[in-house]
Amino acid sequence: MNALAPPSFTPRAEAAPAEVLAHRELNGEYRHLVLRAGPVAAGAKPGQFFQLLCPCPPGEAPYLRRPMSLYGADPAQGTVEFLYKIAGAGTRGLATLAVGEHLDILGPLGKGFTLDPAWRSIVVVGRGAGLATLAPLARMARLAGIAVTAVLSARRPELVVSEALFRAEGASVVSVTDSDGSSAPAHVEEILRGLVASGRCDAFFTCGSARLLRLQQMLAREFSLPGQVALEQQMACGLGICFCCVRDFAVEGEIVHKRVCWDGPVFDMHEAVA
Repeated sequence: MNALAPPSFTPRAEAAPAEVLAHRELNGEYRHLVLRAGPVAAGAKPGQFFQLLCPCPPGEAPYLRRPMSLYGADPAQGTVEFLYKIAGAGTRGLATLAVGEHLDILGPLGKGFTLDPAWRSIVVVGRGAGLATLAPLARMARLAGIAVTAVLSARRPELVVSEALFRAEGASVVSVTDSDGSSAPAHVEEILRGLVASGRCDAFFTCGSARLLRLQQMLAREFSLPGQVALEQQMACGLGICFCCVRDFAVEGEIVHKRVCWDGPVFDMHEAVA
């Protein structure tokens, strides 16, 4: 199997300026950015990402675009949304954007999440940046008539972002944190086993934690459940050209190489090597 062969399709993406409609701090770490974009960008699917040409912060010059997972897209309103925290020169530049200014965005890129119409209920488990990446699944599932239980993990309660969004879309939410010990793997496993036993888990979806991925892989194998994982990886081009984001995957008993930006970032949970 040659997992690095040239792709057989052309993604529908474009680079274009997008106007800042809203930009605010959610808490001590995360910021929420809302942009007015064209129909191609606003048609992005959950799990896809964009490459952002971030402004240069004072005294710094980010060389490459910054990959950013989609937090929300509304074709009717013509908007795309991102949730991020300041971690480097690119996001420091992003934080300088004011309402009315413009940001060059390239996307949507990559393969997103898919839902099986036969599913009645899914379980979403996220932590860190994964809380943003998984959030659009709430609306996607509601529109498909699929119930969602979201297990959201963070260090402290105020960092459990996306909870309001999941609840607004009708999802059941379980928040677990390091500060009270509820995010311990044994406790999360107990929660997930309970959901499986009660018939509320036809599939797992996850992002943001290798530890949580391994836990769900174990349960998915035990109960013969499907699952999808959105992987985070350093990227340069975001178009599958530079091979910066290659990772190993276990496919049909063999280890193969795939590009996270092009072959993913959403993959079959059973194939991911955590």
